[in-house]
Amino acid sequence: ALGLFTGIGLSEAKARETLRNGALSALLRRAVLQARSALGPALDKATGTLLYNTAARLKDPKHLGFLVGYIARREILTDLQLSAALEYVRNHPLEPLDVADFERACGVGVCITPEQIEEAVEAVISKHRAELLAERYHFNMGLLMGEARNQLQWADGKTIKNEVDLQVLHLLGPKTEADLEKKPKVAKARLAPAEKQKVAVVENGDMGTETRSLLEQLRGEALKFHKPGENYKTEGYVVTPNTMALLKQHLAITGGQVRTRFPPEPNGILHIGHAKAINFNFGYAKANGGVCFLRYDDTNPEKEEEKYFTAIREMVEWLGYQPYAVTHASDYFDQLYTWALELIRRGQAYVCHQKVEELKGHNPPPSPWRDRPVEESLLLFEDMRKGKFGEGEATLRMKLVMEDGKMDPVAYRVKFTPHHRTGDKWCIYPTYDYTHCLCDSIEHITHSLCTKEFQARRSSYFWLCNALDVYCPVQWEYGRLNLLYTVVSKRKIIRLVETGAVRDWDDPRLFTLTALRRRGFPPEAINNFCARVGVTVAQATMEPHLLDACAREVLNEQAPRAMAVLEPLKVTITNFPAPKALEVLVPNFPADESRGFHKVPFHQTIYIEETDFREEADKGYKRLAPGQPVGLRHTGYVITVQNVIKNVSGRVMELEVTCTKSDVVEKPKAFIHWVSVPLSCEVRLYERLFLHKNPEDPSEVPGGFLSDLNPDSLRVVHNALVDSSVHSARPFDKFQFERLGYFSVDPDSEEGKMVFNRTVTLKEDPGKA
Repeated sequence: ALGLFTGIGLSEAKARETLRNGALSALLRRAVLQARSALGPALDKATGTLLYNTAARLKDPKHLGFLVGYIARREILTDLQLSAALEYVRNHPLEPLDVADFERACGVGVCITPEQIEEAVEAVISKHRAELLAERYHFNMGLLMGEARNQLQWADGKTIKNEVDLQVLHLLGPKTEADLEKKPKVAKARLAPAEKQKVAVVENGDMGTETRSLLEQLRGEALKFHKPGENYKTEGYVVTPNTMALLKQHLAITGGQVRTRFPPEPNGILHIGHAKAINFNFGYAKANGGVCFLRYDDTNPEKEEEKYFTAIREMVEWLGYQPYAVTHASDYFDQLYTWALELIRRGQAYVCHQKVEELKGHNPPPSPWRDRPVEESLLLFEDMRKGKFGEGEATLRMKLVMEDGKMDPVAYRVKFTPHHRTGDKWCIYPTYDYTHCLCDSIEHITHSLCTKEFQARRSSYFWLCNALDVYCPVQWEYGRLNLLYTVVSKRKIIRLVETGAVRDWDDPRLFTLTALRRRGFPPEAINNFCARVGVTVAQATMEPHLLDACAREVLNEQAPRAMAVLEPLKVTITNFPAPKALEVLVPNFPADESRGFHKVPFHQTIYIEETDFREEADKGYKRLAPGQPVGLRHTGYVITVQNVIKNVSGRVMELEVTCTKSDVVEKPKAFIHWVSVPLSCEVRLYERLFLHKNPEDPSEVPGGFLSDLNPDSLRVVHNALVDSSVHSARPFDKFQFERLGYFSVDPDSEEGKMVFNRTVTLKEDPGKA
């Protein structure tokens, strides 16, 4: 084989590299032997190159002999012709090919004369004569080449180049010293550092103005994916004699529209990983002028609850997406059952009595019932439907081997559980492996986008659609999004709830979408985070502080300012300049005062943070201390300590101060926030729920994830004070409490007692980065 490959012009190194690729070397061997039978044992290097490129680039080996025949007959002579031939057979997967149409598409028999090349180059040079005379040899000669080749598609590139060189020399004469000087490079405008760091902004599913939004990325993905109706161009897609007719029907129904679907199981709450799936499925459809279905995979009635259906749709819409249609796998139970009968009739499924325990593991024993008669399986499947078998006593299995070696996956199993939508009509329910691709087919999905772990099911996806002769969509896999310092498995979140580690699925320390919303994360921040992660095939494991950064960027623009004090210290202004409270105007967004102001009362009694006062000012301490005044934000006043009042144990309980207009005193070292005539509130401060990055990793946390809980993940401040500007706020309203962070109103809030969740601090904690 080595001699065979070096005999067509491959170097020994290239020949050895080719031999290491079993599939490629087998195809190339076939091609070379076929060509030698027609041309003799000695093949020139040009023919050898064409044969190698054919073997390396051909997607469907059944066309190899057909293409090699054209190379051996010297009817395909150039790589340009070969590229056209490969594209043609890719676009026409069914045999027999239309030979006349193929030859027309590949330039077979087309003869380009030297006179035609001369005339084409002459016309191009005439068109650009003025620029050529002005720029001389600094002119882009590739432009002349390209335009001439466009006129003469099958002309030899080298011949065109030689003619261009000859005619340019005739027009301009030999190169001068000026022509030999390098053309000065035009300096490219460099982006400022701030512009380089711009991230994607996808607001409510709409593309923002920033660079590389998720929608822009997804438009880019469209270049990698097949166009609707061109499923057969996807590597690994199985073409049957009915494929092209089914695709034609599919296009007639969809009008060539991109169709995707988001298919969650309604047995838990969506988490941050689902946010990527939602953005990918809905975003890809939106970016390419298509639609996305929200389809509940409700095939497991034991674990499904109405609250999950409601919460899933709510979260999809909260992220800014509207489903084209809301469907359920159960909508299609009748059709799926009819197809299961057809699968049995075609000899592709059988009723099996192996127990669940026997089917577990990597190498379960083959089913002794695999070859039972079709009529027998039909009768037994009907008995399954009528409830004559107990749970686990019979299953319907499909006759195929999956990529991971799993043999004959289950299509139907017995479950005596009423379904929330179909009641007790069924006691057999289809599995994911059976349901998913067929529901995609029914809904005429063009791109079935799913995470990488489903790659092992791609062949079964294609197999089942083709076994039933129904439209077969294309499954595309992408990498999951995982987050450190958390768990997202439904089973583990249930354990956290049951043990009291968290309150429920929406506990703000979790990374479910309901929890993130409750904590105060804006949907735009989550969409932006997904955009930053990008559309990756590899699994992405991200640090939570990157999500926090996305939240800060959005909240800085969205959250109006207010003032709150977590650990209040009473301050009495002994020379308050008015007999009653003053009103102070505070800008909602200090960086843009055009966005309005709110009023807060400024009274003789105010409250500041305990930490903003010290009896002795250390070096570097700039806030309030005896002999060290501070400014009060937004008031125009500076306060100076006159008296420190303590309780019997020596704790500071109150300060007496005097105030002075800020424009008549030296500018203080610091300005602090304060509240006056405030509202009492509860503030919940959150930290990471787990101590280690990977709480589920036994090597990192030998005691299991429940042993890794952070005892300081929640601190509740019961008697915080907030300014009265927030009195009408509703659950999920967001504020920036000056100098403290971003906070959101919790649904636990009641009349007279508001509750705030801290979403993120104002700045990232360097210890968490």
